[in-house]
Amino acid sequence: MSDTLQLSDGSPPFWGDYEIADAFDEMFVAADEVRPHYASLRASLQHASEEDLRRRKAMTELSMRQDGVGFTVYRAEEGIERIWPMDPMPRIIPADEWQRIEAGLTQRINAINLFLWDIYHEQHILRDKVVPPYLVLQGDSFRREFVGVDVPRRIYVHISGSDLIRDAGGEYFVLEDNARTPSGVSYMLQNRQVLKRVFPTLFNKYDVLPNDHYPSHLLEVLRHIAPESAIDPTVVLLSPGMYNSAYFEHSFLAQRMGIELVEGRDLLVDNNRVFMRTTRGLQQVDTIYRRIDDDFLDPLVFRPDSVLGVPGLVNAYRAGNVALANSIGTGIADDKGIYPFIPAIIRYYLQQEPLLNNVETFRPDVPAELHHVLNNLEKLVVKRVNQSGGYGMLIGPASTAEERESFRVQIKAFPRDFIAQPTIQLSTHPTLIDGKLEGRHIDLRPFVLCGERTVVTPGGLTRVALPKGSLVVNSSQGGGSKDTWVLAEHPAGIKR
Repeated sequence: MSDTLQLSDGSPPFWGDYEIADAFDEMFVAADEVRPHYASLRASLQHASEEDLRRRKAMTELSMRQDGVGFTVYRAEEGIERIWPMDPMPRIIPADEWQRIEAGLTQRINAINLFLWDIYHEQHILRDKVVPPYLVLQGDSFRREFVGVDVPRRIYVHISGSDLIRDAGGEYFVLEDNARTPSGVSYMLQNRQVLKRVFPTLFNKYDVLPNDHYPSHLLEVLRHIAPESAIDPTVVLLSPGMYNSAYFEHSFLAQRMGIELVEGRDLLVDNNRVFMRTTRGLQQVDTIYRRIDDDFLDPLVFRPDSVLGVPGLVNAYRAGNVALANSIGTGIADDKGIYPFIPAIIRYYLQQEPLLNNVETFRPDVPAELHHVLNNLEKLVVKRVNQSGGYGMLIGPASTAEERESFRVQIKAFPRDFIAQPTIQLSTHPTLIDGKLEGRHIDLRPFVLCGERTVVTPGGLTRVALPKGSLVVNSSQGGGSKDTWVLAEHPAGIKR
């Protein structure tokens, strides 16, 4: 296929039919007006033919298939392998907008790391009742075994992926934090490479900040937290194996960083030191980027039936002979029951006002808020505090009476296990559907690395709810993704 767009000989087949929803539209101010940073994109596509756009869309799917970019959806005890869905219409973020996001995310991860250090050591924030102690101490992800354990460089969360949304006024909010094993960065990187192949002409008029430095920055972090005795640290990525839904990402990142991809059976612990089995014998491991949840890391400490982890790994970690990213016990920071307190956590540790706000959140474990939630289920989004991927949710406006009643019973029985939020119309973005552009709801997952320095990778993973009207962007629930462009600082990011 030629890099040059094929033109339609009539009026544009898709712009004129584009409908602007009640939500904030990322590209359009009105039906006949685009936001300044999208003007060049619209001009590039103004007279594209519907046939050509269909071919470009098919080409993205073929590229993903040829590169083996997939994920697994688990349903009814069965794993269904799917090709990663990507929409070729990029999401564009101006430089000044991105700078506010970057500052807010840096502030947030700094406060979360201070919070984690505190609750596993002095617990000042609990004694001062800024965060109710029972929310932490009774949280499923709080690891009592690690109270008093020092972690390398006092950093708990090295890799995070907070989810951002925009309300009807265009303001960014943090919807949730991912501080355990956030996924999706490989798809962010792959989306950029595919779009360069499929639509190289779209990049011609824009100065888009690169995102391909992420693997080298991640490796810097992993080497930074290695034991000081390791002069040339050996770093590995620990995966549950090829049947895990994110295995493509595990192998992708290991390859890009030039490190070994291992499973639990490839490692052993001897005298509180971790070794990797190789064809040349045992090799000591200094840092493990683990993509296995706490419960499965070490059968001697957590779940004894786990065959994914490494017996003795926790003792080696406690002894300071190996570093883990992210650290054990970080799950309490992205417990949705803790989420409402992140603004207070920022104020407590940093003496600053939050640069990115939370979504209004109701806690059923507070009696007055429980009453409000139970009486407004049809208007709210209800989430379990320790589930992700779009599972364990009730979207009130789209729910049935039976579903609401089921949640009502569960919330009353276990109020600590739930939070509720107003139903927010996520911002929309033009998305290529059957050769034409239609608005679809999106969010944004930027990726933050915290080591010797904090790095927020320009852009992130824009996730798209592909079914019309859907607010669920998770790939496991039928969502897709877009390449996310952050523009350079000169006006509108236009190339000079």
